[in-house]
Amino acid sequence: MIRIRKADDRGHFDHGWLSTYHTFSFAGYQDPYNMGFRSLRVMNEDWVAPGQGFGKHPHRDMEIVTYVLEGALEHKDSMGNGETLHPGEFQRMSAGTGILHSEFNPSAQEPVHLYQIWLYPEEKGIEPSYEQKSFPVEDRRNRLQLVASPDAEEGSLRIHQDARIYLADLQPGAAVEHAIPQDRHVWLQVLRGSIELNGKTLETSDGAAISFEPSVRIAAEGAAEVMLFEMN
Repeated sequence: MIRIRKADDRGHFDHGWLSTYHTFSFAGYQDPYNMGFRSLRVMNEDWVAPGQGFGKHPHRDMEIVTYVLEGALEHKDSMGNGETLHPGEFQRMSAGTGILHSEFNPSAQEPVHLYQIWLYPEEKGIEPSYEQKSFPVEDRRNRLQLVASPDAEEGSLRIHQDARIYLADLQPGAAVEHAIPQDRHVWLQVLRGSIELNGKTLETSDGAAISFEPSVRIAAEGAAEVMLFEMN
C-alpha cells in the first residue's frame, strides 16, 4: 500500500524571513489525517532568508535531523556545539531531557533551503547529544547511502529510534531497489526531481507512506535526489 502526500497539499506559511511547508501537522498547521507516520513526526521543508534564522528555542524528547539542499545553516546549542551545516552533510540532535539551540543563515545574500525532520525517540529522558557528518556524494550516486541508524552502522549517525535513513542521488534513467523487511514501513521523500515509485509518479517535495509492500523500486526520470526512512 502506497499513500502519496503531494507537495501542494502540505501546510504552508510565509513569514517573510521564512517560507515553510509542513508535510505533517506542525505549529499553526493542524490536519488530523496527517499527524505523522510511524515514528516520523515532522517533515518540514524550509527556505530561510539571508541573515535570518530561528532564535534560541527549546526541544526535548525528540530526535531531530537536518539536511541542507542549498546554502548553509549555522547551528549553536546549549551543549556548546557550534557548526555550520552545508549540502552533503547530515546533522542529528537528540533533545532528550532538554536542549536549547538556534539556527541561522549566515549568508548576506543567499537563502538556505533545508529539511528539518523529527522522529520520536525509543525512550524519553535520554542524555542530549549531537552529531554532524559529511557523507561523500559518490557513495550515494545511483545507490542508497545509509546516513543514520540506531547502531551507527556503516559510519552513519546514531539515532535513538529503530529507524534507518538513506539518501540517494540518481542520474537520469537510474533506479534503486530497497527490500522492506516484514513488519517494517517506509517513508520516501523526494528532495529534487521526478521519480517513479513502484510505478507511481512523484515530483519534487512529494512524499509517500509505504506499508505492506515487499520492496520499493525508485526510478529517476531525470536527475533526482531522495531520502528514504525505514522504520517499525
